[in-house]
Amino acid sequence: MREFSEQELVRREKLNSIKEYTNPYPERFERNYELKDAMNLPDETKNVKVAGRIVSMRKMGKMAFLVLQDIEGRIQVSVKLDLVGEDAYEHFKKDYDLGDFMGVRGEVFTTHTGEKTIRAEEITFLGKALKVLPEKFHGLTDQELIYRNRYVDLITNEKSREVFLLRSKFIQELRKYLNDLGYIEIETPILNMKASGATAKPFIAHHNALDMDVYLRIAPETYLKRAVVGGFTKVFEIARCFRNEGMDASHLQDFTMIEGYGAYLNYKDNMILLRNMLQTIIKNLFGTLEINVGDKVVDLSGEWPSVSFRDLILKYSDIDIKKFDTKESLLAEIKNKNIVIESETPLEDLGYGNLVDQLYKKVARPNIVEPIFLTEHPISLSPLARANDDNKELTDRFQLVINGAEIINAYSELVDPQEQEKRLLEQARLKDNGDEEAMPMDYDYIEAMEYGMPPISGWGMGIDRIIQLLTNSENIKDVVMFPLMKPENK
Repeated sequence: MREFSEQELVRREKLNSIKEYTNPYPERFERNYELKDAMNLPDETKNVKVAGRIVSMRKMGKMAFLVLQDIEGRIQVSVKLDLVGEDAYEHFKKDYDLGDFMGVRGEVFTTHTGEKTIRAEEITFLGKALKVLPEKFHGLTDQELIYRNRYVDLITNEKSREVFLLRSKFIQELRKYLNDLGYIEIETPILNMKASGATAKPFIAHHNALDMDVYLRIAPETYLKRAVVGGFTKVFEIARCFRNEGMDASHLQDFTMIEGYGAYLNYKDNMILLRNMLQTIIKNLFGTLEINVGDKVVDLSGEWPSVSFRDLILKYSDIDIKKFDTKESLLAEIKNKNIVIESETPLEDLGYGNLVDQLYKKVARPNIVEPIFLTEHPISLSPLARANDDNKELTDRFQLVINGAEIINAYSELVDPQEQEKRLLEQARLKDNGDEEAMPMDYDYIEAMEYGMPPISGWGMGIDRIIQLLTNSENIKDVVMFPLMKPENK
C-alpha cells in the first residue's frame, strides 16, 4: 500500500473538492499567446489567454498574485475577487496549490514595481499536482534525484531549462547548416546484424520473430555509406547509438550522435567544413566564440592547429610510437615507464591500434585545452578509414579535441572493397583473440562496396559531448534529459 505525506493527503482531499466544482482534468484550453510572448505584449492588450503551471503564489484576502511558468517563459497574474467573481475566487483560494495548472483570460498591465502582469478576468483550473514541489528557491539538490526526476528539476531549476533549450536550438542550427549545404537527412536501422561502424563493445538483443540475436547500433556509418553507394552525395543522420562500455562523467552507453558523409571530398575538406559549421552555430547561439570550460575561457575562433598522434604522445610520455611499432614492444615500453592504464579489456588482449589509443587517452588527451585536430592515426585503430598515400601505416583521419574531450571523429573513407575485406578479417582475428572492441567481419557491407563507391569523407560528432562542453557541465548526464539510472530498491 502506498503511503502519502500529510500535504499529499490534503491535496487529494482538495481534488475531491474540485470535482464538485469543475472537471479537474479538462481536455483542452484555448490559448492565444505563449507565456514568453505574453511577456512582451504592450499594456492594455485585452483578451489575452495563457496557461501554465503555478510556481509561486501569494493569497491576500480579496486579491492574489501568482506566477505561471512553462519551459520557455513565465508571467505574473493578478487574481481579484471583484473581477473573477466570488465563487471562482473562493474556489481558487481554497483549492489551488503550487504546481497546479491554470488557464487565465485577462488584460496586460505593468505593476508599480515594473513587472508585466495579466489582470485575470476569468480563471480555469487545468490540472492538479498531487505531489508537492521542492522548496521554490532551491529545487532539487541531490544530483541523483535530479537525474531520476528530471521533470521536477525542469520545473524548479532555470539553469536546467536553459541547458535543454540550448540543446534543442543547437540541433536545429545543425540541421539548418547542413540542409543549406545540400545535405539530405535519412534514417538507418538501430537493430543490426553486425556491430559495425566503430570499434566498440556492442549491446546484444534477441529478435523473437526471427529467432536470432541482433546488435544495437554502435554507429550508423556503414548504412550511411550504403546510401552513398545508392547515389546520395551528401547525407547525414542524427542517430541514437549504443555502446556497452564504461560509464563516467563524459561517457554514456546510450547517446546521440550525428554522422555526415560527402562524396568527392577528403578529410581536409571536412576539417574546413566542420570548423566553419561549429563556429557559425556557436556564434549564432552565444554571440561569441569564447566559451567557459571549467575555470578557463577557451577561444574557438580562427584556425585550429593539426597535431599528429605520434607528436602528441611523444610530447606527454616520451614514447615514440614510430619506434615502438608493435603491440609487444609498445606494451613493454609502457610498463618500463610505469604508466598505469585502466582498460576494461586487458592490455595484452588489445590490438596495436587500440593500445596506442589507450596510451593517448591516458597521457595526452587530458592536457589538451584549446581546439586541435589530432591526425595520423595508426591504421589498425581505423579499420574503415583510407590509408595515407605516403605512409600506408597511417590513415587520413582527424579528431577534434577540445578540453580533453573528443568532439568529432572524421576521415577519408576506405572505398576499396578488397582492402576493406582484408582489414575486417584482421579485426575479426583480433576479436577472436579477446579484443572486444574490434569490429566483426561484415560481408554484406563488403558486397555493397563492390558495386562501386566514389571518394568519400565522413565524420561523426557526439551531440551530448558538444552540449556538455558548451554549457560547461561537469557530467554528461547534466545534458541528457532522461539518463538511464540503476533501479532504486522500493
